Amino acid sequence: MREDDLLRRLAECEGFEWDAGNVEKIWQRHQVTLVECEEVFLNRPLMVEADEAHSASEERFYALGQTDGGRLLFVAFAIRRRFVRAISARDMSRKERRVYRSAI
Repeated sequence: MREDDLLRRLAECEGFEWDAGNVEKIWQRHQVTLVECEEVFLNRPLMVEADEAHSASEERFYALGQTDGGRLLFVAFAIRRRFVRAISARDMSRKERRVYRSAI
């Protein structure tokens, strides 16, 4: 899926859907809050790509973006019905930061 098409699908989403287990996992493993995850999708620049390697049971994607505080995050997510469902979130790796910064 092209990035333009994915950004259009995201724009059609009505909000976020959270699984309590994922919220806890993301916090315990990476100290990322659900608010920070949501901020990534609301701020620009935002890079999104299909995550073909993890799309066996459902279509999955990942986003590279930043929080209101400037924290650079990688967020793995799915789109279920018309909601973004974060699956995992963490600080960007060095390579991801380089890709993100070169794109902007």
